[in-house]
Amino acid sequence: MALVSMETLVAGLRSGDYLGSFPTDTVPALAVRPDRGALVFAAKGRPPEKPLILMGATAADLWPFVVGEEAAWEQWQSMAEGYWPGALTLVLPASDRVPAAVNGRDRTTVGLRVPDCAIARTILSQTGPLATTSANRSGQPPLQTLAAIAAEFPDILTLSLPELDRATTDQPEIPPSGQPSTVIKWTGNTWVVLRQGKVKLALEKS
Repeated sequence: MALVSMETLVAGLRSGDYLGSFPTDTVPALAVRPDRGALVFAAKGRPPEKPLILMGATAADLWPFVVGEEAAWEQWQSMAEGYWPGALTLVLPASDRVPAAVNGRDRTTVGLRVPDCAIARTILSQTGPLATTSANRSGQPPLQTLAAIAAEFPDILTLSLPELDRATTDQPEIPPSGQPSTVIKWTGNTWVVLRQGKVKLALEKS
C-alpha cells in the first residue's frame, strides 16, 4: 500500500484517514489533513510540544489561518512575496481556524509555508493546506528518499516514483536541497530566526 499514485495519495489525504508523503524543495514531507494532526504525532513518536507546519499551494490558501493588524499583515505579505514559493516558514499569530491538532500546546501561533516544488503544490492544490513535518521518527535525521520513507513507514501513502517521473515531464523540478526550511517568527514588531535552514536571512536569532 505504501507506494501509490497521485490520485490515491490525494484521495487518502482528503479523507483524513491516512498520512501521506511527497517531495518538497527541502526534504520529503509527512502530511495529513490538519484536523487529523494527531496521526503524525503517533506515527513519528513526536513530542506534543513540537507543532506541525501548515503547507499550502498558495499564500492565499494559508492566510485564513492567521490573524493580525493591518500593519502586521503588510509585513507578513511582504515576506511571503519575497520568499514564497520557497524554503521559508513563517510563524504567525494563529486564527481560530487552526485545529488544535496542528500546534499542540501553543494555540497562539502557527507555521506556514508554500514549497518551491511543483509536485507538492499540485497535491496541495487538490487537498487544501496540510499539516506537515519531515518524514522520520522523532529524534532521527529526515529521510531523504521516498523509497526510504516507504520502508520506514509501510502504512503511509507515499507517492510512487513513476508518478514523479510523469509529474515532472513538462515541468522540471529543482532538486530538493536536503536542508530544512528556515523558520522565522513574528514577535509583534519584528522577525526573529527560530531555525536557520536553506534560506539565509540577516535577522536576530531567538
